[in-house]
Amino acid sequence: MSTSDVYLETGGRRFFACSLEWPGWCRSGKTEDDALETLLAYAPRYAIVVAAAGLRFPAKAQQRADVVEHVDGSMATDFGVPSAVAVVDAEPLTRAGATRLASLVAASWQILDDVVAGAPATLRKGPRGGGRDRDAIATHVLEAEAAYARKLGLRWKAATLGDAAAAAEHRAAILDVLRRPSDGSPVVEKGWPPRYAARRIAWHALDHAWEIEDKSEPA
Repeated sequence: MSTSDVYLETGGRRFFACSLEWPGWCRSGKTEDDALETLLAYAPRYAIVVAAAGLRFPAKAQQRADVVEHVDGSMATDFGVPSAVAVVDAEPLTRAGATRLASLVAASWQILDDVVAGAPATLRKGPRGGGRDRDAIATHVLEAEAAYARKLGLRWKAATLGDAAAAAEHRAAILDVLRRPSDGSPVVEKGWPPRYAARRIAWHALDHAWEIEDKSEPA
């Protein structure tokens, strides 16, 4: 697998381009080309995540995207969620490979937490005044993580925004699962393969981190 390999997820109205080697580096567009162009445009922002994980982001990965797989999306794709599991996600993971993925998920959370800490409470609204403010977005991410955890065989009530200790405990448990070597199978019945879990969790954290950053800037 190349550092430039991506897959394209096709919905009815939206497409996602997602890196297979770099969890969280996923962007969408109205066409396949739009999704790929946006993915590459976000490379400098994702490079900050890679650095936070203590890894090196190859220049080749930032300059081109090699489409190695097309997957059918669903209603979730059109809603704005990369929901399809790629064929590569069923490949085995060594302990080193799993540790690498977990480090990028942890870095994605770190970036989100840093962005939340530095953002104003009230964010610039989108078209027709839509969009959530900072704390509502941060709460949404914690609630989503509780749902994602169930796909890894973990169960808990979502941490509240002010309970940093609970959030840290939950995230540590998720990372513990992601660090384990795997044969590529879902962690639990009706759950997620580790590669997809890492991609989905990191994407969600970064998608909202970047949203908060963008909406913290004046129009």
